[in-house]
Amino acid sequence: MRRLVFALLLVALCAGLAAQKSPIVNGLNEARFIWRAAEDSLNTYFEDSFSFSLAYNYFTFGLKFNAGLPRYSTDQNQLLDELRPDALSWDWEDLYASYARDVWLIHAGKMEETFGSGMIFRSYENVELDEDYRVTGFKFGYDRGLRLKALYSGFSGGGGGDKLDLAYGMDAEYPVLKPLTLGATAFSAQSYVGIKYLQDNVLGGRAKLRKGSFEAGVEYASRDKVDNPDNGSAVYADASLSLSLLQFGTAYKYYDNFNYYNNFQDLPLANHHSETLSDGQASGSDEQGFQVWTIFNLPRDLTLNLDYAEAWDSSKKLRMNDFYAGLDWIKGKLNGTLSFSFLEKLDESDTELLDGNKNRWQKEYYPGFVVSFPAWGYQPTLTGEFKAVAKESVKQSEQNGVSYDLLYESSHYEPKLQLDVALGKLSLALGAQAWWEDFSSLGDGTYWPNLEAKYPILGGTDLVVFVGREAGGKVCRNGVCRYMAPFSGLRVDLNTRF
Repeated sequence: MRRLVFALLLVALCAGLAAQKSPIVNGLNEARFIWRAAEDSLNTYFEDSFSFSLAYNYFTFGLKFNAGLPRYSTDQNQLLDELRPDALSWDWEDLYASYARDVWLIHAGKMEETFGSGMIFRSYENVELDEDYRVTGFKFGYDRGLRLKALYSGFSGGGGGDKLDLAYGMDAEYPVLKPLTLGATAFSAQSYVGIKYLQDNVLGGRAKLRKGSFEAGVEYASRDKVDNPDNGSAVYADASLSLSLLQFGTAYKYYDNFNYYNNFQDLPLANHHSETLSDGQASGSDEQGFQVWTIFNLPRDLTLNLDYAEAWDSSKKLRMNDFYAGLDWIKGKLNGTLSFSFLEKLDESDTELLDGNKNRWQKEYYPGFVVSFPAWGYQPTLTGEFKAVAKESVKQSEQNGVSYDLLYESSHYEPKLQLDVALGKLSLALGAQAWWEDFSSLGDGTYWPNLEAKYPILGGTDLVVFVGREAGGKVCRNGVCRYMAPFSGLRVDLNTRF
């Protein structure tokens, strides 16, 4: 498939070069050197990527070269203990060509795409978590009142080794009335799992209503698992209303067996902190919940934000609630935010976490602040939070050859502070994070100080240097939680744009 796509790209490029006269070329080269101070893993990493795009009126062509010698992974489970030949990689990737004129669009190659809200289908790249779920294939688009998309693509990052996962479907949206828009999606995915392909067929519909300051939307989808009677469904609805000094809104989610074999979706989580129902369970398998939020515009340049959400599974053994309160103040060059966040999760099931334990209950709460102020001709920004974490967990233990569950409680604190300031062309970020078991163990706590500096050394070229330590830990994105590897060492980035 890659050879076919590349051949079509070359044909399209040659046709475009013959027909156009004013080319526009954009490019980016990103080089990174990493030295990681760790005795149990490889210390030195280097990676480079070079990408450029060539535009001729209605035609765009682009490609990207990636090299990892080897690449550094932020995933705790993918760090290398020693250099291996199979860890070295270099290849031309991200090839694409597109033609867009008036209401028509034709695209071939690597792409990101979303149907509706992304609940049914979304192909995306998550740079922060070093995850790439973009697909490679063909896309057709039409937009004149009726918005129409058709897609046929493959994905090489699934669990089938050299076998491609397939994703294909159509999405349509049409404003049937001035305030009302209706949409429909038909999508299929073939995922190679074990020794065979498993197929999902998904049908969905959605409606959006916009009338003055009122907005509302609802989306429904039905999942048919071919050769498997355990089908699924999903519902997501939200609404908001804006008044002169007040805004408020609500959302509802219902997911039943709606997590795909791959990651071709982005389920709305309906809470402020984008938290999953359980750290050991991907969103979409079994959960429902609601969210309510409001924004008050107060006197004296103050704005109050309040957000509350709850979620649970069908058995009520998994439950969570999420709360956020923030007070914003903007007065000329002086602005800031005072906030308080609270998260609680209860797990009475046997869900196993990424660390092998089973959390029965966990609670996190943390006040925070952000303040930006003028000082000696500069505009520094100070950010801080003080997180408190309490857990009740079940840990596997063994005594005299007999295994049993041991219930234990733990708590700790995670304060964090960062100062950002621009000194002319030089931008500095000085940060520190700590882990304290209690206030009497400050001297025995763990600390992660770090410094990052950014400076434009040439026109279009930025040098970024990071030195210090990062705590790592749990990060949740798109309904999936994973543990980021802690880091201690040096990172040097050289980014050039043209």
